Amino acid sequence: MINKQDFNIKKKHSFFSFLKKNLIKTTKDLSKKIINLFKKKNIIDRELFNKLKETLITSDIDIHTTNKICNLTKEYAQKNKIQDSCKLYDYIKNEMFKILLPVEIPLIIKNKKPFIILIIGINGVGKTTTIGKLAYYFYKQKKSVVLVSGDTFRAGAYEQLSIWSKRSHSFLLENNKKKDSSAIIFDAISYSKKKNIDILIADTSGRLHNNVMLMKELKKITRVIKKNNNMLIDEVMLILDANIGQNSINQLKIFHDNIGITGITITKIDSTAKGGVVFSLANKFNIPIRFLGSGEKITDLHLFNAKNFINAIFINN
Repeated sequence: MINKQDFNIKKKHSFFSFLKKNLIKTTKDLSKKIINLFKKKNIIDRELFNKLKETLITSDIDIHTTNKICNLTKEYAQKNKIQDSCKLYDYIKNEMFKILLPVEIPLIIKNKKPFIILIIGINGVGKTTTIGKLAYYFYKQKKSVVLVSGDTFRAGAYEQLSIWSKRSHSFLLENNKKKDSSAIIFDAISYSKKKNIDILIADTSGRLHNNVMLMKELKKITRVIKKNNNMLIDEVMLILDANIGQNSINQLKIFHDNIGITGITITKIDSTAKGGVVFSLANKFNIPIRFLGSGEKITDLHLFNAKNFINAIFINN
């Protein structure tokens, strides 16, 4: 359970400061309404819980997760004979924290070279930007990083990745444009093994989650990697745009059913009031949320932390 003193976090904490700044829209939409309901003395009745339910749903928390929070809060109030709604405020915060805590699992780089990270997602979610930020994140840990552009569909994909490669102090392999994505990534693995590279990050073509042909290509990539001396993909990371809200659930389900997602990075957290979808993703799939990202700065990528996420949402008020 979160102690009250845990919410008194110093502003100098870099990740907390990052979240506090970037979750302002979510804060206004979600926590302000909860505060109005439970920080003032309101009668605990059906109307109060209906308003809580409405608040959660309009903040892009799915109905299943919303019902879970409401039902647990209602049961707690009845069991403890609570009459004052103010006494439920900390309980609700803690239940929301408990939803996020199981997915607070950082990406651990195993002692295996290369450690292969496959980046997937639809067009426009910030895959290339995230790759650059990831490469820099590992560079700061003194890891050797190779990038490979398996995006053979989008014009300028290689050139864009080249810019991020220079910024992140990583090495970008040249593409053989005559080869398909799986062959390009296969060659990159062979190169990385030969050069004893720590981490290989592979970009892929942006694909709609309902595009059957592109999804088949993604499956082919994973098969080819496994054939490379039985090399396994260490991390299949799905990049999700926070702005799309509940559509993230459909994307994650289809990608996970087809290829098996091992980690999630949520981008553009600064430009949305739909941060509530993080609770839906955590509750529904229990897949690790590795990072949160925003903006174009190469340092704007932070390990997901459940306590800090809750702190940032509620402390703004």
